[in-house]
Amino acid sequence: MAWINDTIIKEFILLGLSSNPNIQTMLFVIVLIMYLIILIANSLIILATITDSTLRTPMYFFLTYLSILDICYSSSLIPRMLRDMLSVKKNILVGECGTQMYMALSFGETECILLAIMAYDRYIAICYPLHYSTIINRSLCIKIAAGALICAFLLSSVPVSLALNGDLCVNNVINHFLCELPGVLSLGCGNAKIVELVIFVCGIIILIVPINFIIITYIKILRAIFRISFSAGQRKAFSTCGSHITVVTMFFGSAMATYMKPQSEVSPEINKLFAVFYAIIIPMLNPLIYTLRNKEVKSSLKRFCAVVYSSGGTRSSSA
Repeated sequence: MAWINDTIIKEFILLGLSSNPNIQTMLFVIVLIMYLIILIANSLIILATITDSTLRTPMYFFLTYLSILDICYSSSLIPRMLRDMLSVKKNILVGECGTQMYMALSFGETECILLAIMAYDRYIAICYPLHYSTIINRSLCIKIAAGALICAFLLSSVPVSLALNGDLCVNNVINHFLCELPGVLSLGCGNAKIVELVIFVCGIIILIVPINFIIITYIKILRAIFRISFSAGQRKAFSTCGSHITVVTMFFGSAMATYMKPQSEVSPEINKLFAVFYAIIIPMLNPLIYTLRNKEVKSSLKRFCAVVYSSGGTRSSSA
C-alpha cells in the first residue's frame, strides 16, 4: 500500500488523455472503434486458425496465441480507459491500479517472449525445413506458451509490488490515462530509484535479451534465404518473416522507449503517446499486418466468412 506522510493512500486519481469534455467524447468514440477492431480482427484469426485444418501448424499456433494475448492485453486496459473518458472523476482504487498494472505488464512481457519464440520458429522452418516437424511439434508449442506466461507473471510481480508499497512524495494524482508503472513511479520518492533499477534489470531480461535473440536469429535467416537459388522461395521466405519483423519493431521500439529510460528523462506526455501506441494501436495492427501479408490466412478467413454467411443464409431460408 502506498503512503503519504504516514497516511495510507486508498486510491489514485488519473488525469486522463485530456481534460476537455468535447475532446474526451471524441476520443471515446475513436478508442471504442479501435477496441472493437482489436476484438473482431483477432477473434477472426483465432477462429480461422482453429477451424481450418491447413493452418494447424506451429507457426499458426503462435499466431493464434499472439491474437489471444493482444485481446487480453488490450482488455486489461481499454475498458477502464473508456469508462474514465465518460467520467468527471477518474479515481482508481490502489488494488485495482495494482491489478491493472500487473495484468498489463504480464501480458506484455509474455508477448515479448512469444515474439522471440516466433523468430526461432521461422529460423527452424527456413534453415532446417526437413527437421522442422520433429523439432517444433504441438506438444513443445503448448509447453513453450505456458512457460512464457508463467515466467512473465512471476517476473511482473516484483516491480509492481515495489511500486505500490513505496512512499509517495507529493500526492496521489497520476498524469496518465492508465495505471502504469511509469505513472505510479512519477509520484514516488524514497525507494523510487531502487524500483527504477529493478524495472531496468527486468527490462534487460524481458526486452534486451529477446530483441538480441531475434536480431541474431534473423541474421542467420537472411543468410539462409540468400542461399535459396529460386526467387519464388526467397519471396515466400521474405513474406513470412516480413510481418513478424514489422510487429517486433513496433512493439519492442515503443516498450523500450517507455521502460528502458529513467522516468526523470521522459515527460508524462511522451509516456502517454507510447502507451496509446502499444496498448491500442499495435494490438489493432497485428492481425491486419499478418492477414494482409499472408495469403494462407487471407484464404482461410475468406473460407470461414463464406461458411458463416452460407450457414446464416440457410437458416434464413429455412425460417
